[in-house]
Amino acid sequence: MAVLLRAAAETDPIAVGALHQRSRLAAYSGFLPADVLASRPAEAFGEWWAERCRWEQDTHRMTIAEDDGEVVGFSYIGPSETEGAAELYAIHVEPSRVGTGVGRRLMVQALADLPSIGGDRAVLWVLQENHTARTFYENGGWKPDGETRTEPINDIPVPQLRYTHPL
Repeated sequence: MAVLLRAAAETDPIAVGALHQRSRLAAYSGFLPADVLASRPAEAFGEWWAERCRWEQDTHRMTIAEDDGEVVGFSYIGPSETEGAAELYAIHVEPSRVGTGVGRRLMVQALADLPSIGGDRAVLWVLQENHTARTFYENGGWKPDGETRTEPINDIPVPQLRYTHPL
């Protein structure tokens, strides 16, 4: 089957939420407690994405990767708090599809769409301990720019690194 990239539809947030929960559990359980990651159910993720998309629909864009009607990945882009930049907020891929090119296609599409958001560069934040994601972004031309922050994941403070990519 061929993976299709498309703009998100109003009915997608529930499937996106479930995928987001599975993706986080698979990607972060090596450095965050799995029980903490699993404590937020897929339905809560779906509700969060539905609300976020509703409020940000005029300024942000979600792209869905779909295979035979199944959501297998998504990206989310929009304006950034970083001056002069647009932001890639998320790329999540179904864990069984990691390494198949779905994430790469989503990143390439995001980089093509980010200039329409504004700015001369793109930024993203990645968990410091998520070496798989860091390698993925570095292979896509992103570079860490030295900025750091700590943000909570289910109330656990997690260090993050900012990456940048010229647009």
